Amino acid sequence: MAEKKANKLTGFMQVPRQTPARRPVPERLHDWQEVYQPFEEEKLQDQAARCMDCGIPFCHQGCPLANLIPEWNDLVYRNHWEEALERLHATNNFPEFTGRLCPAPCEGSCVLGINRDPVTIKQIEVSIIDYGWDRGWVKAAPPAVRTGKKVAVVGSGPAGLAAAEQLNAAGHLVTVFERADRIGGLLRYGIPEFKMEKSVLERRLHVLEESGIGFRVNANVGVNVPASELRDGFDAIVLAGGSTTPRDLAIPGRELAGIHFAMDYLTLQNRRCEGDEIPDAQFISAADRDVVIIGGGDTGADCLGTVHRQGARSVHQFELLPRPPDHRNPLDNPWPQWPNIFRTSSAHEEGGEREYSVETVRFTGNGSVTGLDARQVEMVVEGGRMSFKPVPGSEFALQADLVLLAMGFVGPERGGLIDELGIEIDARGNVSKDENWMTSAPGVFVAGDMTRGQSLIVWAIAEGRSAAQAADRYLMGTSDLPSPLKALATGSIGGR
Repeated sequence: MAEKKANKLTGFMQVPRQTPARRPVPERLHDWQEVYQPFEEEKLQDQAARCMDCGIPFCHQGCPLANLIPEWNDLVYRNHWEEALERLHATNNFPEFTGRLCPAPCEGSCVLGINRDPVTIKQIEVSIIDYGWDRGWVKAAPPAVRTGKKVAVVGSGPAGLAAAEQLNAAGHLVTVFERADRIGGLLRYGIPEFKMEKSVLERRLHVLEESGIGFRVNANVGVNVPASELRDGFDAIVLAGGSTTPRDLAIPGRELAGIHFAMDYLTLQNRRCEGDEIPDAQFISAADRDVVIIGGGDTGADCLGTVHRQGARSVHQFELLPRPPDHRNPLDNPWPQWPNIFRTSSAHEEGGEREYSVETVRFTGNGSVTGLDARQVEMVVEGGRMSFKPVPGSEFALQADLVLLAMGFVGPERGGLIDELGIEIDARGNVSKDENWMTSAPGVFVAGDMTRGQSLIVWAIAEGRSAAQAADRYLMGTSDLPSPLKALATGSIGGR
């Protein structure tokens, strides 16, 4: 390996921030492979040298997992990759997921980010785990001793998988119930291949299964699997079903054909990428269509990248909120808060029109949508409450024969599982829990978006780990499992 150019003590002054290049747009629009090109090892170690021994690492404050970021940055710089992987796995079950999908709130809290570009924490993280996978260092780890206790985990997204791995490591017999035909939750059917190829998910699931975790697919608890089966057959239950009820747009014309929820659209394309044969009559395609995506968040960007690859004729993406500033506002968005700034994802780089401060008023068409009417709005705050007022004379019409609603989610699905277990719902419409992650039903715990509301993958994993510790303590009276969210509350390091 070539000698490193950066000095660890002064690396933050010597080396500018650098991240991997994205593959050329004309190339990547013709496939579903991940968009980023490989990043050279020497460049990565130089990036690790930018971690500046800041004394109080505020990146810990920004990371719900309490990741040991300065430690594994330094280990990468010193070429101790296997040790770096051990420190990374100490707090994060699935760094190959977060390294691709997390928006990196740790970087928003990086001390270097006060007056320079922050450390490339996310890229170093994903490089460590991919380096480990390439060398066979990530292996199954069945527990040496089994407790004889059985735990059911409902939902196989990041929260459910994290809870399952932690509880399995504690020696419990864990079975994960997934209502879809494949394991992975949103990782499987919500995240497009160009953001995370499903081979990344498959290799991790193989290790989990080899470690002793059981998986049941097509098992919709509360529908085709009675909740009583879990109550009678398991000593504890962890609910990690996510926030899966999409926010709708109740305006005139909503009943027209051609208006779909984003997750319905993304799931079908992901199924085709998996090799499923979906009849054209059931498939939602953007090919040669004028598309409007309503919602400017990550799900909207996922739809945007997907419609580009399907060959849309035109694409507009609407966001109700104003366009964020190019730089952090130190008055109302100071460091170390997450910087609310304008960002360009790989999907936005590929084309389409981004429209801010836009409210859709009605859909138009005859049986099927052919267009919509919209207007500009102004965000105002009155009495501490935010509202949007129409801008007079700003109305406009737009042609659209495919509309995708990507406005987020409003909570877990009601009925079925929730009703059968008699679980209370909080004022926000999420599953209620106490300080021990237990629902109103004894022995039933909850984690992730199902209780937190729609959030980030890093929060889902942190909640899954924390709920696992609570369930382990419930079963055994004590627990050696880490609880990252307790660590954040107490200021301890390492997730305990």
